[in-house]
Amino acid sequence: MELKENQATNQMPTTYDPKAAEQKWYPYWKEGGFFRAGQRPDAKPFTIVIPPPNVTGMLHIGHALDFTLQDILIRVKRMQGYDALWLPGSDHAGIATQTKVEQKLRESGISRHDLGREKFLEKVWEWKGQYADTIREQWSKMGLSLDYSRERFTLDEGLSKAVREVFVKLYEKGLIYRGKYIINWDPAARTALSDIEVEYKEVQGHLYHLTYPLKDGSGSITVATTRPETMLGDTAVAVHPKDERYKDMIGKTLVLPIVGREIPVIADEYVEKEFGSGAVKITPAHDPNDFEMGLRHNLPQIIVMDESGTMNEFAGKYQGLDRSECRKQIVNDLKEAGVLVKIEDHVHQVGHSERSGAVVEPYLSTQWFVKMKPLAEQAIAAQKSGKGVHFVPERFEKTYLQWIENVRDWCISRQLWWGHRIPAWYCEDCGELHVSREDLQTCSKCGSSQLKQDEDVLDTWFSSALWPFSTLGWPEQTEDFKRYYPTDVLVTGYDIIYFWVARMIFTALEFTEQIPFKDVLMHGLVRDAEGKKMSKSLGNGVDPLDVIERYGADAMRYMISTGITPGQDLRFRWERVEQARNFANKIWNASRFALMNLEGFKVEDIDISGELGTADRWILHRLNETSRDITRLIDAYEFGETGRLLYNFIWDDLCDWYIEFAKLSLYGEDQAAKKKTQSVLVYVLDRTMRLIHPFMPFISEEIWQHLPHEGETIMLAAWPEYDPALEHAEAVSEMNLLMDVIRAVRNIRAEVNVPMSKKIELQLKPVDEHTYNIIERNADYIRRFCNTSDYRSSVSLEAPDKAMTAVVTGAELFLPLAGLIDIAQEIARLEKEIEHLNSEVERVEKKLGNPGFVSKAPAKVIEEERAKLADYSDKRSKVIARIEELRG
Repeated sequence: MELKENQATNQMPTTYDPKAAEQKWYPYWKEGGFFRAGQRPDAKPFTIVIPPPNVTGMLHIGHALDFTLQDILIRVKRMQGYDALWLPGSDHAGIATQTKVEQKLRESGISRHDLGREKFLEKVWEWKGQYADTIREQWSKMGLSLDYSRERFTLDEGLSKAVREVFVKLYEKGLIYRGKYIINWDPAARTALSDIEVEYKEVQGHLYHLTYPLKDGSGSITVATTRPETMLGDTAVAVHPKDERYKDMIGKTLVLPIVGREIPVIADEYVEKEFGSGAVKITPAHDPNDFEMGLRHNLPQIIVMDESGTMNEFAGKYQGLDRSECRKQIVNDLKEAGVLVKIEDHVHQVGHSERSGAVVEPYLSTQWFVKMKPLAEQAIAAQKSGKGVHFVPERFEKTYLQWIENVRDWCISRQLWWGHRIPAWYCEDCGELHVSREDLQTCSKCGSSQLKQDEDVLDTWFSSALWPFSTLGWPEQTEDFKRYYPTDVLVTGYDIIYFWVARMIFTALEFTEQIPFKDVLMHGLVRDAEGKKMSKSLGNGVDPLDVIERYGADAMRYMISTGITPGQDLRFRWERVEQARNFANKIWNASRFALMNLEGFKVEDIDISGELGTADRWILHRLNETSRDITRLIDAYEFGETGRLLYNFIWDDLCDWYIEFAKLSLYGEDQAAKKKTQSVLVYVLDRTMRLIHPFMPFISEEIWQHLPHEGETIMLAAWPEYDPALEHAEAVSEMNLLMDVIRAVRNIRAEVNVPMSKKIELQLKPVDEHTYNIIERNADYIRRFCNTSDYRSSVSLEAPDKAMTAVVTGAELFLPLAGLIDIAQEIARLEKEIEHLNSEVERVEKKLGNPGFVSKAPAKVIEEERAKLADYSDKRSKVIARIEELRG
């Protein structure tokens, strides 16, 4: 593609327009094919697969954080020469999406059952098309460098093939089975849920104590329940076999109040003797623990509710009541029957559906399950042998292992229409069950064509668990699968470590015999300014497009990516976005100034060899140092620290110091010096734009295109590498001296209210000839930035009377300011300085006097502390001497 007008020239607008840059560069990158992997066949591959967002609506600020971190990593690797693939896609999100579409239909007075399965799925596909387009638009607004040519959806034909392959293979190995078990049931969505789709919330409820009489009239047993409506399904009361209170009752028969059904007293070691009355009611069809006990004792399983949470025919006179209404009525009836002993307030954890918010009902149902223990054992063995996934931060490895070591079988069937339909067929003639990769027409046992496919679909997380390899073409051995799998890093929130991360690991090990990714970077949630979780109900959510509209994509990206620590939550503050926008403006203004002074300068004119000034060598050293440290920090996923280094280098070193120093050469008569400064300025700005590019892609591209450069886009420019030839340690110490002098003069001016526009007399006394030579070599800088009317420097300089003074490492400063200062005030200021220096000397002496520190600290650190002590002591002596002179 051709560059847009006005690029690769020195003409930059006076202010940066984020919208204009975003609208210009994203189409240029996308249409130019710069996001596409596979164009560097000889390069080492680097792969990230995007955690697929659900096609249920708009992306939120949490997505923006997640995707920005991935984009930073992929842009860096692309610039480092890797064949970098960032594979995009989205998730069908079974329950969530079906619920949204059903809500929309209800607004028109229609249910999915009115439409039928086929017509309803057409509506959902329409929804998916709309929101997939919306998501892509949001990706582009955020500046994400995704390889759209490889975009995937969890219901794509290829991914559906992978899902069937996994289901069939697990079934054939006996790891998928169908059985009747107590599962978590969502009565609102009318579907099963896995354990980790249940959110437990603390609820203020009641504990109801009920008396069940013995049939022979010899006594009764008291039980307690938080759900009295489930007593309608009781089939026993259990006590501990060694509980002396009940030893004579075991085997006897109780009469279930209201219902009148006779139920046995059974003994089971699961019962805790010390808890409550030591007796528990057993409802096998409505409690997971009761279900297990019921199997051990061959108890009937009586389901008293239907799939909507409404009491059914087994609930007797309560049939047709909602479960909550039934509770009210049955409590009244129990009171009237005289069997309700007492009601206690009781705070307990109640499961709620993560999707619909409904109170989850433990429910006896026939479902499909994955037998998890054999799969978990593989994953645990890989992790403990050192061949597993590397978690960042490492503490999440313990979280992962704790869950997978105690994992229960996974209920994978869902009573929905939207999703991967379970590839199982039932023969209506002979009852044979068939599981197949292909759609079946005839029964292999009896030859009947009366086959009916299972109505249920698979849990969304079943297909998501295959995402790292199914998206690359597995089960086929495609070129992409062979080249880009396993992937390099997964970036995701710590809140889905169980839902998704663990499941991807065990399925990958089972089906590819490799871990799906080398690293897992777990980031926190984006919370509001007060630390509260963002939610629609609180109205504290932030739309990333609103942030981009106000401040630009670069400001949003920089704020959210550099404001985090791995594994920790981020508080979103608008003022921090504004600060990031101001940072972008600072970069723009500095670059614009530089380009105004590069008229006619070409890329072939860049020459940073030969004789360079102190400031030139210093900024090259700082750039080199910053490049090295930023590369190291990004490799360690320390984005917050990376942001701090970038900010300090660009704002302080480049803008506040180097560009100001460069003005002397740029405005001066020495053409050779000017040319060198221009070379250094272009070189440093070019590399700085490359360093900031992964964080702020739009402004960096806009500026880079104006600079003398080679190549079509900064996206493909080489990442700045550490270069030993750019080490200039002596320039750093020289520059530090100059900056210390300038800062000291400015501080004194501020203290006595002498404006920078007013010229002053400055005298410098270096500690030795070497320091004197440094100062003299750079005297023009001192004169310019201290704005002197008279300047002198000498090792033998005598301190003048009535002068402001300052001591820096290597020199004393004297500002004769007769008539501008109060001597008493100056002495008071110096005495405060003495107090400060005394505390520093005392602190370092204490550290060096600590045997523990001296014995354990590296020799270099101890030497640095001794140098500090000498420096503080020297400064203190000079300040004391100056006080004496002023008092003299």
